[in-house]
Amino acid sequence: MKKSLALLIITVFITAGTSDDVFAGGKEESPTLEQTYSEIGYKTVEEACKEFEEHFKQDVKLPLRVPPIPFSHQFGRFNDLEDDINDSFDMDFINEDSPENHYKLDIRPINRKISINKKYFVNQYTLKNGKEATLINIANSFDAIVFEIGPWQYMLSVDKRVSDIVTVEILLDIANSIDYLSEDKRS
Repeated sequence: MKKSLALLIITVFITAGTSDDVFAGGKEESPTLEQTYSEIGYKTVEEACKEFEEHFKQDVKLPLRVPPIPFSHQFGRFNDLEDDINDSFDMDFINEDSPENHYKLDIRPINRKISINKKYFVNQYTLKNGKEATLINIANSFDAIVFEIGPWQYMLSVDKRVSDIVTVEILLDIANSIDYLSEDKRS
């Protein structure tokens, strides 16, 4: 029995001594949100948007408004894939302390737009510029509106858990804020 206990203690010390993991206060340190998003290609919204515009040689208009919920972070990513078919710009707004506070904006060229399957269709709306906006349900976890402005297809989506605060009307207001400055110049 004493030999077994001694062997167990020696084995524990040997394996603990060869571990490469770093522990602080007995807990393994998790990467920060910034590190996690950076590892999957996210950077500042401005940097990612500039890369997207330079790639397509077109300016992009971003909404002036955001949902009326608190966010702790905003990230941008230009998805530059080999075949150009799925190249897009993503903008993520998240709250580190409230994961349900998640708002996402995806932009892609109209000639590479995403087709909307009828099973995801919820309703159709008209934006102030006369363009149609389609409300869709994504995997029962996100509500999104999809619409076109200029050469781009936009998709604004929000976590369903905050849909009582970020209503369809608010998503439409956000969409209408994209053309706000253009409307001002027309007046």
